[in-house]
Amino acid sequence: MKRRTILFGAGGLAAMLGTAWFAWKSSSSRAPAANRAIGVQVPSDSSAKADPGAFYGASLPDLDGRPFALREYLGRPTVVNFWATWCAPCVQEMPYLDAIAKNSPKLGFVGIGIDTESNIKQFMAKIPVSYKLLVAGHAGIAMVRALGNAAGGLPFTVLLSEDGTIFDTILGQVEPEDLQRRISKLIVNSKT
Repeated sequence: MKRRTILFGAGGLAAMLGTAWFAWKSSSSRAPAANRAIGVQVPSDSSAKADPGAFYGASLPDLDGRPFALREYLGRPTVVNFWATWCAPCVQEMPYLDAIAKNSPKLGFVGIGIDTESNIKQFMAKIPVSYKLLVAGHAGIAMVRALGNAAGGLPFTVLLSEDGTIFDTILGQVEPEDLQRRISKLIVNSKT
């Protein structure tokens, strides 16, 4: 009797695990990658939802506390990356972003920290980047949402055309090749 109970219990457990694995596998295969979920060119009809004026109208402090007017990026294609020191995908993508920024001197490139100045300074002491970093703190979430990321998730990358319109957005960690391809399209589009 005891042996039969153990066999039935083991069989039932195996069936439950198999069902759970099958459900997870089928649902995860249908889910889009994070940076493809939003990362499409913004169609003209959704421009009312995403407001690049939220970016260009702002002035944020740099790591020395000096205010920097983001309208300085108007007139050239720009990559804006919203990140935080506590966000693991944000931290993982920073070396890729730094390499792209170094290889694209005509491209505007800025990282906006949804964090404190002291946290960002401590982080930069360990992992420095060559592009400009600005501090938005928690208030930066409002800017992220105004730029089309209703969920307010991080990391969030916005590609802006030289005319100040939103060209493309990526929610989630960037894939270097994908980001480079999008930047190439942005640059080609800006020269026409």
